[in-house]
Amino acid sequence: MSMSKHRVSRRQFLTYTLTGVGGFMAAGMLMPMVRFAIDPVLTAEAGGDFIATPLKIKDITAEPQRVDFTFEQKDAWYTSDVTNTAWVYKDEQDNIVALSPVCKHLGCTVAWGTDKTHPEQFFCPCHFGRYTKDGTNVKGTPPIAPLDVYPLQEKDGLLYLGKAEPRTKEA
Repeated sequence: MSMSKHRVSRRQFLTYTLTGVGGFMAAGMLMPMVRFAIDPVLTAEAGGDFIATPLKIKDITAEPQRVDFTFEQKDAWYTSDVTNTAWVYKDEQDNIVALSPVCKHLGCTVAWGTDKTHPEQFFCPCHFGRYTKDGTNVKGTPPIAPLDVYPLQEKDGLLYLGKAEPRTKEA
C-alpha cells in the first residue's frame, strides 16, 4: 500500500496546526464577548401587560378625569421610567372608558373641556381638533380618526390599563 502522493511539509503542518489552535483560542475569547453583547436583547422579561394607575375604581365619575401612570420600560441595556396619560370616565351604561390623549391628526395632546365654545368635548390646541366625549373625531375638524382606547382591568379596587389600541369607527 502506498501513501498519498501529496505529502505535507513541516512548514504546512505547523501552519495548519497554529491556524487551528489560534482559531480555537480566538473563538474561546470572542464567544463570551458576543454573548455579553446580545444577551440583554434576547432575554425575555416576565412583565404584565397591564399597568396599575393611582385611580381607584370607586372614584371614577361621568366627568372625564386625567390619570397619569408611570411604568418601567426596558430597552436592552437601558431602563427608564415612562409616564403615560389617559382620560378616564364612566359612560351612560356605567362602563369605564379610558381614552388616549394623543390627537390622531399630528400627535398633540388633547384635553377635556378646554375649548370655551365646546366645553363638553376633547380639544386639541395645535390645529383646533375636537373629539366628542366618547373619543369620536368631530367631522369638519383636522383629526382623521377617533382617539385610541386603553384596555382596562380592575384589581384590588384600582384601575389597570394596557397598551392603547386604535379604533376603527370614524365620524
